[in-house]
Amino acid sequence: MSNNKTIKSALISVFSKDGLEPIVKQLDAQGVTIYSTGGTEKFIKDLGINVVPVEDVTSYPSILGGRVKTLHPKVFGGILNRQNNESDVAELAEYQIPQIDLVIVDLYPFEKTVASGASNQDIIEKIDIGGISLIRAAAKNYADVVCVASVNDYAEFLELLKSKNGDTSESDRKLFAAKAFNVSSHYDSAIFNYFNSNHDIASLKISETSGKVLRYGENPHQKGFFFGDFEAMFTKLHGKELSYNNLLDVDAAVTLMNEFKGEAPTFAILKHNNACGLAQRETLHQAYVDALAGDPVSAFGGILISNTEIDKATAEEIHGLFCEVVIAPSFSNDALEILKGKKNRILLIQNDIELPKTTVRSCLNGVLVQDRDNITDALSDLSEATNNKPSKSELEDLIFASKICKHTKSNTIVLAKNKQLCASGTGQTSRVDALNQAIHKAQSFNFDLKGSVMASDAFFPFPDCVEIADKAGITAVIQPGGSIKDQLSIDYCNENNVAMVFTGTRHFKH
Repeated sequence: MSNNKTIKSALISVFSKDGLEPIVKQLDAQGVTIYSTGGTEKFIKDLGINVVPVEDVTSYPSILGGRVKTLHPKVFGGILNRQNNESDVAELAEYQIPQIDLVIVDLYPFEKTVASGASNQDIIEKIDIGGISLIRAAAKNYADVVCVASVNDYAEFLELLKSKNGDTSESDRKLFAAKAFNVSSHYDSAIFNYFNSNHDIASLKISETSGKVLRYGENPHQKGFFFGDFEAMFTKLHGKELSYNNLLDVDAAVTLMNEFKGEAPTFAILKHNNACGLAQRETLHQAYVDALAGDPVSAFGGILISNTEIDKATAEEIHGLFCEVVIAPSFSNDALEILKGKKNRILLIQNDIELPKTTVRSCLNGVLVQDRDNITDALSDLSEATNNKPSKSELEDLIFASKICKHTKSNTIVLAKNKQLCASGTGQTSRVDALNQAIHKAQSFNFDLKGSVMASDAFFPFPDCVEIADKAGITAVIQPGGSIKDQLSIDYCNENNVAMVFTGTRHFKH
């Protein structure tokens, strides 16, 4: 027995009329009876196409300022009836309920209204009732009804109409039902998250309706996916498709460079989510040169990011390095022409959009959610812990190093001098190991650490780190403080003329 159905009647009620005209004309050409309401009804009439007002079916006008239009048994009976059920068919005839084979409906733009900064009253009015009910009803009854719930599906549906002359298979209808429930579940999640913006209810609703299949995950034997609106955040100008690991590195690069937004030209090079080079200079060209000097070995295959437009001189330097991704607010035409010289090199313009306020990661058989670490250590946060006070230039370097430290894997120590990253110890199991790693790395790239500064993501439980740093030539330290043994580190610094400041804020990153 065939499960094919022919569309003979349609209910159309949409907020946005974009893309609707060719569908309406195709339905009319195929002799489909069209029911509609309000603005959609007028739109169809203006096309010169016959349309039956829903009020003629229900014998009720649109009431309560348009809040109630389609919520009626004669509408929902026409959608929810089971065409292979004799009782249902008999009741349709008894109550003069027209069969509806197709529902095209969209929803009030709730998320856009919230994003616009509208008043609570305006937002509440954009909670769709009739539309969401029509979607659920039509999608539930996909055995008999086609539901088109998004303008994004119009082209696919129009092609189906044309290619099959109004016939649909059960698999066709089930696919559109799945798309419809995708729309409705996302809509309800957005409403819940608005009402639960203070997280008074310990419940997590995450919904992303756009996504892409990646070549693979972290390793070739793992499947990988990205869910989110990448195009809202970046304009991709050139290069291959981004991989799972590329995306992780891009995320790390963006969050790090946000610390230097609006500041002097700053350039960073990242590898495996950590900065291996970063410098701030009067010109971007010099910032790049000095960032690369921080670790020219790790920079190979890295992710590059700038806080200002990349110019020709900087692009010429970058072009000599194999790198996966280059990110900037903009590129000059000359720079773009140079950097496009490598066909696989990914070039991204970062758009100015706000990052999510929370971070989410899988954990055990659930997920961990936390507020994003939005505290950036500033001069006003510092308390001087030692008799020896840092100089003006040391204070600038301390804040510079602290920003990098915040975005480096724990345990970490960051060494900097003259607004240049000298080295960092990353992801070590002890703070002493992180410091020794940083010192060894800096020295291996011929950095003179005399007069440099040290940043730590957490407090020092013992004075060993400040002692090692002092002996390496480091003259100023920034750390959260808060250890019951802080005084041991303070005493050592006082006895050896090392300046140390406390921020009061720990910046673990795991």
